[in-house]
Amino acid sequence: MLGPIIGGLQQTTNYRVVLPFYTYAAFSFLVGTGLLFFHTDIVEVHYFNPATLAITHMMALGWGTMIILGASHQLLPVLVEGKLDSDFLGYCTFVFASIGIPMLIYSFYVFNTGWPMVVGATLINVGVLGYCANVILSSFKSQQRNVHAWFIITASLWLVSTTFFGLLLVINFNHPILPSESLHYLSIHAHLGLIGWFLLLVIGVGSRLIPMFLISKYTNEKVLWAIFFCINGGLIYFIISKVIGIRYEFISILLILIGVILFGRHCYKAYQIRIRKNVDHQMKTSLISVVQMIIPIIVLVITLFLLTIKDTNKFTLLYGFSILFGWITAIILGMTFKTLPFIVWNKVYQKRAHGSKTPVPKDLFSEYIYNWMTITYICGFIIFIIGLLLSNDWILKFGSFSLIIAAILYVLNVVKTLIHQPLIQ
Repeated sequence: MLGPIIGGLQQTTNYRVVLPFYTYAAFSFLVGTGLLFFHTDIVEVHYFNPATLAITHMMALGWGTMIILGASHQLLPVLVEGKLDSDFLGYCTFVFASIGIPMLIYSFYVFNTGWPMVVGATLINVGVLGYCANVILSSFKSQQRNVHAWFIITASLWLVSTTFFGLLLVINFNHPILPSESLHYLSIHAHLGLIGWFLLLVIGVGSRLIPMFLISKYTNEKVLWAIFFCINGGLIYFIISKVIGIRYEFISILLILIGVILFGRHCYKAYQIRIRKNVDHQMKTSLISVVQMIIPIIVLVITLFLLTIKDTNKFTLLYGFSILFGWITAIILGMTFKTLPFIVWNKVYQKRAHGSKTPVPKDLFSEYIYNWMTITYICGFIIFIIGLLLSNDWILKFGSFSLIIAAILYVLNVVKTLIHQPLIQ
């Protein structure tokens, strides 16, 4: 049963391009949970504060974006049915982003809006432009551009929009170039990244990988195109409504909700007709993340309903937490140990696969550590939400500490996989 999966993830991208992203993201996840533990007091202040900005960008850029950049460099050939256009652009993406991210986050943390913040944001933009160019060139040099390819192409363009608009907001702190102060545009910047980059790319890649790893033949391009237009249409409507000042956010929420529900149905259909009846723990974690996608939408609806009644800072934080520490983190935790072991296996055993006995990819990491990571992650996620709703710092500390344990276990398993050596025959 490994044949179709190994064939689908065959080494078409140099592992030297991909693996640094996984390593960087793993330690960023640990730093992000650590910052959350030491700054649980953010629930008592406005969300636009140095600690919240640092945690948000550590999770969004250092954790979510970096690992997705790494994984998509490996998976892009699968999605576009071609080859990665340039390893050099892949290296450039990592170098510029890996330098720019800590500069930007540290500047937020100490709230120094001077040159380090601007330089950090600029370096991130250079790295992202390299990635976008690689995606577009790879896609258009391929003879096949299926719906999955269009998901990743469009998501990469939204990522460029997100980081460029973020750079404008950073410059706007000291040199007003926008009609209003930066805080006024924060929701646009956030949703360019959360919906345009993360949601669109996760759905595009997940709709391909989840059936692949379930060994399911289910596919429905018409539904995937419907999801594509719902997500993009909802985001475009949201941006237009914010720019011209109309208050009909429920239309954009409804469109995005339809897209998420259709994606959930797509995954469920693939699950129903799967060939592999025993679903492993990594896939279960990934499928849990699909359910978690509904949480921020529910929170957003509640926030809009309460907007004119009371302070919604708590619900705004819950909205961001349920995305960055919720479905984005859950699907990464699951998919890391479905993709990384294959990349390392190809690196170590590809030339020996037909000449001697080799372990299967799942033997490269510890399932015992993975199971405890999942337990501590789910507990931490739920406990932190309870603490946030009750504004109880002890509960928040306990929840964030559980997330730190999950991050430590994740890092240990990633390192175990990365340092795997060939078995002596």
